[in-house]
Amino acid sequence: MASLLIVVVITAIVFDYINGFHDAANAIATVVSTGVLPIRTAVLLAGVFNFFGAVTGTAVAKTIASGFADPAIVSQTVVLAALFGAIAWNLITWWKGIPSSSSHALVGGLAGAVVAHAGVDAFKWKALVEKVLVPLVVSPLLGFIVAFVLMIVLLWAVRPMKPKTVHTASRRMQLVSASAMALSHGSNDAQKSMGIITLALIAFMATGKSHGVVPDWMLPVKGAVPLWVIGACAASIGLGTMAGGKRIIKTMGTKIIKISPLQGFAAETAGALTIMGASHFGVPVSTTHVINASIMGVGSSKRISAVRWGVAGNIVLAWVLTLPLSGAMAFVSMLALDAIFPA
Repeated sequence: MASLLIVVVITAIVFDYINGFHDAANAIATVVSTGVLPIRTAVLLAGVFNFFGAVTGTAVAKTIASGFADPAIVSQTVVLAALFGAIAWNLITWWKGIPSSSSHALVGGLAGAVVAHAGVDAFKWKALVEKVLVPLVVSPLLGFIVAFVLMIVLLWAVRPMKPKTVHTASRRMQLVSASAMALSHGSNDAQKSMGIITLALIAFMATGKSHGVVPDWMLPVKGAVPLWVIGACAASIGLGTMAGGKRIIKTMGTKIIKISPLQGFAAETAGALTIMGASHFGVPVSTTHVINASIMGVGSSKRISAVRWGVAGNIVLAWVLTLPLSGAMAFVSMLALDAIFPA
């Protein structure tokens, strides 16, 4: 059982790393597409701020660890199957250059694995609605509205200024907004892996076999996320972000709208504010959905036709498919793992 726990922890850290390079575009797509920073500098900056964002709290991690399934019915194989489903979906969408949600992939994977292992009633569907489906609609909408309004305010504010002055100032402002976006991304996304590792540790403790096998300092105390888990996940998502995700950066930075530095600042600021608010309340939102909606918001403030709605439609389709397809992959993975590791 201890060896399986090690496999689960390593897999969760791998997922966190993949989450980093899959979602690197969330923080830097606009700052790269506007030419404010070269991609290598941008991913390094984002990686550093992802790390610091990841250590700002654990509210989201606690939601993942206990909000969707009773730890008493969760086994190591359930967590492993959930991670397999989430990783598979992330890699597919990364390969296709589609900015999907790592958060929803993980929750969908957990749902599929829990259902396959313990039945439909074992998963907390009410929590799925309240913590995932409602924010799935509300958070991108909020990002869109904030970005739309902020962009209009900025356009009015810069009207008396010379275009060259606005362009230069906007490029400097974008450095701040991109850093804030990366900080917010770490504050929400890294905590999901922290939560899944904590869930695995709690499940291992429930077997009564942890004493003398795993040091006490590595185990959760009253459900709190251990410090080593926080550090490992923060480092993993930071390094993953530094590896970059050029395919998705291209989709978000150039294919949705042709973006200017001022628009980039507005989109990143709106996205960061929305995500930080969600992290504060322990809501695992999709940072991908929020920043994409924010980009659409700044584009729509100019004119509706400025947004390439065909590309946007493909992104929304991926949003809709993420939960069920990652869940299906995890369901199949769980059946296979149950056959390999019978109870």
